[in-house]
Amino acid sequence: MGTLVTIHVVGNGNEAGADAAIDRAFGWFHEIEARCSRFSERSELMQLTAQTGVAAPASPIVYEAVQFALMVADISGGAFDPTVGRRMEARGFNREHRTGQVVRTASTPDEDVSYRDVLLDPDRRTITIRRPLTLDLGAVAKGLAIDTAARELDSFTDFAIDAGGDLYLGGSNEQGDPWRVGIRHPRNEHELIASLRVSNQAVCTSGDYERRTPGGDSHHILDPHTGASAQAAASVTVVAAGAMLADALATAAFVLGPEEGIQLLNRMGVEGLIVTPDLERFETRGLCYAA
Repeated sequence: MGTLVTIHVVGNGNEAGADAAIDRAFGWFHEIEARCSRFSERSELMQLTAQTGVAAPASPIVYEAVQFALMVADISGGAFDPTVGRRMEARGFNREHRTGQVVRTASTPDEDVSYRDVLLDPDRRTITIRRPLTLDLGAVAKGLAIDTAARELDSFTDFAIDAGGDLYLGGSNEQGDPWRVGIRHPRNEHELIASLRVSNQAVCTSGDYERRTPGGDSHHILDPHTGASAQAAASVTVVAAGAMLADALATAAFVLGPEEGIQLLNRMGVEGLIVTPDLERFETRGLCYAA
């Protein structure tokens, strides 16, 4: 994941209990990253993807992440596709975001590879990779870590988890109001384009201003159908019950563009805001703006 994580528990009367719960919550980020990273050849994910044609047993964490990624790929018509790992490496996204470590770039990616080349056996809990590919579970793994950490903090009611700008906001803030979340303007770094009020929900944003290639000519959100950076949106913010869903749908809607993206968000029963490169705004009807 390669991201800074902060956790804030509001107004609890059991400091020792909060510290222990926060430690457990942080522990999930380390555990899930260690298993799901494509930047470590020793991770469970990379060990699994190295076994082409083998029904490999998977831990509950990796199986859940892959199963969820394939579900979102299916409902989005492949706009979200976890098999883009090699194409991302080929475009220069082969450096671990936090440490700067460069991973070994695989052979030239097969442009015909898709999520349909990943098969799950729910009875045996195995994953089969049919063709050489690299899975990228970045958005899904971070969301899973946020959601799992949030479950550790449920008993405290009021808390906030921030993993590199992807959020889960439980209950209320210090003033007893729903949390206020600012959405960054995609073209002006120090300006907000909107503010939301959120309680017991996740808020995740995908933007074309994050993680650009060394030359700055493209960003990390690839259109799986073309292999190039998606161009129909500048940013997508999704508000959903969980971060895994919000993060994956933000990526899918970014690729689909404003009209199809909003249709997807409506079908999935979540709220969202899509901003185009021309700064035109498209939003779902139930989005709750801050006054």
